[in-house]
Amino acid sequence: MSHTRVQSIERTVQTTNRWLADLANAIGTEDRDFAQRVLKAWLHAVRDALTVDSGAHFAAQLPDLLRGVYYNGWDPSHVPIRRSREEFIEYFARSGRIALSDVPKLSATVTEFLCRELSERAVMRVFDRLPQDVRALLRPAGPAGRG
Repeated sequence: MSHTRVQSIERTVQTTNRWLADLANAIGTEDRDFAQRVLKAWLHAVRDALTVDSGAHFAAQLPDLLRGVYYNGWDPSHVPIRRSREEFIEYFARSGRIALSDVPKLSATVTEFLCRELSERAVMRVFDRLPQDVRALLRPAGPAGRG
């Protein structure tokens, strides 16, 4: 039996691994599983706040493997979900299995990371659809948060 590789799958696995390594570094850890949980929590919390069209437009920019993570468990008949800042933090913490107090720093770090990997414009376009208090929570302190 011949073992052949599908280039598009290999490429998305490599891209996803690089993203997780780079995000882990930005967070200040070597734990890629932790970085994946934090990224997934961000993607799901933001995804749920978007309309079907806005969510699909954002997802189209993600690497194939992470697009699958993004859509995993999604029910388009129940969006957008409007969460208060506190509800958003609780959801993010629970889904990422992280401390409530870590959500502001980690969520802003993911936002800054995604601004670099995708584009600041693409991420800020998503922010336009979020409630102001949630947007403020996710916005990084540096230049990426000023777009």
